[in-house]
Amino acid sequence: MIKRIAFALLATASIPAILHAPAAHAATAPAPAEMIQMDHLSVQVIGKGSPVILIPGLSSPRAVWDGVAPELAKTHTVYLVQVNGFGGDAPGANLGEGLLPAMVAELHKLVAERKLAGAAVVGHSMGGLLTLMLAKAHPGAVGKALIVDAMPFVGSAFFPGSTVESVKPQAEAMRAQMAGLYGKPLPEAVGQAIARQNAAKPESQAQVAAWMAKADMRVSAQTMFEDLQTDLRPDLKAIAAPITVLVPWLAARGGEAPTLDLYKREYAGAPRVNLKGVADSGHFIMLDQPEAFRAALTAFLAG
Repeated sequence: MIKRIAFALLATASIPAILHAPAAHAATAPAPAEMIQMDHLSVQVIGKGSPVILIPGLSSPRAVWDGVAPELAKTHTVYLVQVNGFGGDAPGANLGEGLLPAMVAELHKLVAERKLAGAAVVGHSMGGLLTLMLAKAHPGAVGKALIVDAMPFVGSAFFPGSTVESVKPQAEAMRAQMAGLYGKPLPEAVGQAIARQNAAKPESQAQVAAWMAKADMRVSAQTMFEDLQTDLRPDLKAIAAPITVLVPWLAARGGEAPTLDLYKREYAGAPRVNLKGVADSGHFIMLDQPEAFRAALTAFLAG
């Protein structure tokens, strides 16, 4: 959600399911989901089978994956990650700095303790960046990666040719603006602008706005700042795991060819990357185009 939030903040005020199965006899009711609580992340574990780790994006709860998680759990052990401070949860240790590296360390701890090396990892937006960071820092931890609309350097979405240094003033300003929203109702104009930038369908926009309103703005502010200050493009060559990138595009926002060309440039250093365009979708592909997302996820896991 990072680039869409930033665009919305800049454009407004001159600033920046519960998973449940069908009812059944009590004897066959599923066991309660396991919850792993860490300092920076929590992880809900459901299902049984080969492991899949699902990481949502900025300000998003694990409910992002509700459209696919129950079905996945029939054949996989699904690890549903959530950043502390999102989804209405307490921020835990996420009120400091260095949050993204700390989250990568906890993801690696999860992989090591649960013996998940080589797992399939799916990350949306900031979760995609975390997936790339994990694959780079801990070779072997990620068997293959599905990146759902994320770039190795999100600053490129603002200004072509920008660098970490050149976007730092804007990143600092947006961090201050977002953190200033803590403890207050999310302004309707801001919430609607963010929702429109992130999703194409009205029902998708309503869901995005609801998730944003439940996020701790202090955590959102710092993680967005760190995302904008992270450039993994020079490190892509060190990632041996195959990477699939889902790239949403809308005719009203440039169309398919220019959008894919941008992502091709950004991922040019990755030795094993496959870009897949998803038509008529905003940033939240799983909401705007659920069938296309489900099909892409199925193909990724089977490949």
